[in-house]
Amino acid sequence: MKKNLLIIHGGGPTAVLNSSLYGAVTEAKKDPQIGHIYGAKNGTGGVLREELIALEQVPENELKLLLQTPSSAIGTSRDELWQQEYDRMVEVLIKYHIGYVLFNGGNGTMDTCGKLHKTCRARGLDIAVMGIPKTMDNDISITDHSPGYGSAARFIAQSTRELCADVQGLPIHVVVMEASGRNAGWITAASALAADNGGPGPDLIYLPEVPFEEEKYIEDIKRLLTQKKGIVVVVSEGLKDKEGNPVVPPVFKTERAIYFGDVSSHLANLVVKRLGYKARGEKPGLLGRASIPLQSRVDREEARLAGELACKAVLGGEGGKMVAFKRVSDTPYTMEPFLVDIDQVMLVEKTMPAEFINAEGNGVTESFKEWCRPLLGEELSPMIAFNQ
Repeated sequence: MKKNLLIIHGGGPTAVLNSSLYGAVTEAKKDPQIGHIYGAKNGTGGVLREELIALEQVPENELKLLLQTPSSAIGTSRDELWQQEYDRMVEVLIKYHIGYVLFNGGNGTMDTCGKLHKTCRARGLDIAVMGIPKTMDNDISITDHSPGYGSAARFIAQSTRELCADVQGLPIHVVVMEASGRNAGWITAASALAADNGGPGPDLIYLPEVPFEEEKYIEDIKRLLTQKKGIVVVVSEGLKDKEGNPVVPPVFKTERAIYFGDVSSHLANLVVKRLGYKARGEKPGLLGRASIPLQSRVDREEARLAGELACKAVLGGEGGKMVAFKRVSDTPYTMEPFLVDIDQVMLVEKTMPAEFINAEGNGVTESFKEWCRPLLGEELSPMIAFNQ
């Protein structure tokens, strides 16, 4: 009897999550031993509800649209799971003759991937479970970077360049832009690449890895205001003080997720109140993970490759692992994919290393820019200004 394959999406979408889906489905369709290729409708909950989407009959012209479609075409989720849910998922896998499972997601999803793998092994089942990395936050450990990050980095870099151009054109205020990233500042840091090739870039960058000090922030702004009248600051949504408390009290908390307050507005208001200078906050939010025009070509190809390789791995007998990338060279950019044991990436968060953060704690180093630049793909849109 032929075995079936199941693909499950977990966590927040990205601009290239569907590219991994494309890679996995197209690879699975090549194997005559695969019967059905299922997608779980809206994540693990879809498995528990037995809501499976048949993907093997999707025409190629429609399947290719995945490469230019953001979010998740099969749906994703942040379901809270306990052992009874894993046991239930195993029963569904058996019922539908599923011999291969691909989990595509971030830290939490890799934790789910590992736990389902162990549940299958404990029951002596011949079901291969494999992880495909996905996170715009770039906080999965071991791998050099994760699919989803390059596009988010490109979005924040280009958006920062455009914002800086606006402020240069009408230099009358401080603008604070808030970027995604709870505990890891990878996306926020990528805003520095706005200044590549002479483009306008941010004046200050504050990362969650560095304890935020209000007095130092105000002094940084005061110093810059003696030099220029238009200032752009990029900050992480997860900024915390030296005690580890968010600079703005969270609006809502769950076991893993924190719904942060509006950091950009808070920091803009501090400038108004303490310095009496015009300021405003900006927050791209979900747009940063849903932009196809700013999708990185490198990111899209690596996401597709990750899906393809994960499928090849399970069909080749591998299980309990995740596809990862190893950086070989920055210039020219080359990387090598490999498999890492899932135990090494289950809920292990990777933050910005010290060598990527400047000594003042309000910017990034050249080494970070060299590391990040290839992931953005082609160069950002060039701009010109005559009033500088």
